[in-house]
Amino acid sequence: MNGSEVAQLVLRAVVGSTMIAHGVHHARTLSGTAGWFESIGFRRPREQAMASAVVEVGSGGALLLGAATPLAASAVVGTMAVAARAVHAENGFFITSEGYEYVVMVSAASLALGALGSGPVSVDRLLGVPDRMTGSTRAVLVLALGLGAAASQLAAFWRRPGPREAE
Repeated sequence: MNGSEVAQLVLRAVVGSTMIAHGVHHARTLSGTAGWFESIGFRRPREQAMASAVVEVGSGGALLLGAATPLAASAVVGTMAVAARAVHAENGFFITSEGYEYVVMVSAASLALGALGSGPVSVDRLLGVPDRMTGSTRAVLVLALGLGAAASQLAAFWRRPGPREAE
C-alpha cells in the first residue's frame, strides 16, 4: 500500500469507529437520547433516537469495513448536517461553546472518504465491486445524498424549540 492508501485506511478506521461508538452510546441510553431529541425540537423522539443509533452504527460499520463507502459517508454527512442545524449552528464555531466545529470536521473527513472510495483493503474490493465513478462524482453524490436526507429529516420532524420558561 502506498501512503495515500494507508491514510485512507486510517481515516476510515477513525471515522467509522467514532460513528459506531456514538451510535452505541445512543442505543444504550435510548430513553435519555429520546428525551434529548425531544428537548431540541424533534417530533417522535423515540423513533429519532432509534434511527440515529441505527444510522450511526450502520454507517460507521460500513466505513470501517470499506463497504459502499460513498453511501456510508453520505449517511455520516447527513447525520452531522442534522446535528449542525438542530443543535450547533447558533452556538458559533468552537466546540467548547457547543459550536459546529466537531460536526464540520467529521463531515469533511466523511466527504473526503466518499471522494476517495473504499480503497484496496475493503469489503468492496474483496467482493469485486466496480468503482466506475471519479472522486469528484463520488463527492457530489455524498453531498447530495447526505444534505438531501438531512433536509428531509429536518423538514419532516424538527421545529426549533421555543424559549424555556424560568424554573
